[in-house]
Amino acid sequence: MINKYIFITGTGTDVGKTFIAALILKNLIDNGVNAAYFKAAMSGNSRDENKNLIPGDALYVKKISGSSQSLESMCPYVYERAYSPHLAAKIEGDPVDLDLVVEKFRELKKIYDCVIVEGSGGILCPIRFDENKKIWLKDIIKALGLSCVLVADAGLGTINTVGLTAEYMKANEISLDGIIFNHFKNGNILHEDNLKMCECFTGSKVIACVHDNDKEIIIK
Repeated sequence: MINKYIFITGTGTDVGKTFIAALILKNLIDNGVNAAYFKAAMSGNSRDENKNLIPGDALYVKKISGSSQSLESMCPYVYERAYSPHLAAKIEGDPVDLDLVVEKFRELKKIYDCVIVEGSGGILCPIRFDENKKIWLKDIIKALGLSCVLVADAGLGTINTVGLTAEYMKANEISLDGIIFNHFKNGNILHEDNLKMCECFTGSKVIACVHDNDKEIIIK
């Protein structure tokens, strides 16, 4: 099983980080583990009838996992525009404060035995970039003291994106605990070869292969 406190990053946007995080959380909760979800900054969210922003990824995770955790505790920074957090904050205000992110994460650790933390975008995502502060995703990972699981699409191009992401993580002294392939198809020669090649290049194991519409995840 993965670590009790783990960071879920991806090879890019829309590779399925939230889906994978939800399945992992569901697995933990179904097995009686007191587990939570956390994401420092969430972009591309809708407003309710009272014009309040609803953290869509957090709501999705609650629905899939069956978690009773409050939405408010899942994400401290929520933006409406579907931009990188640094750009959304430039337009909407309320830029990310790293100390607050760490504080909110530590509060969850006091309550929950496991916390699944999801990143924004890919590993190189800028979280804040203004005249006062520059924060990259790697800074959040390091501040929280976490190792990573990398989510990647199983299809064409993943050798390159997994390899480059793994090299960036290594250069920044971020531990890669395993790779999860999303949209995997058993018997697909490309997907199966990608698995072998990514393991060979990175030295990290593919710890799960998730198929479209899976309701469960099995971690090796």
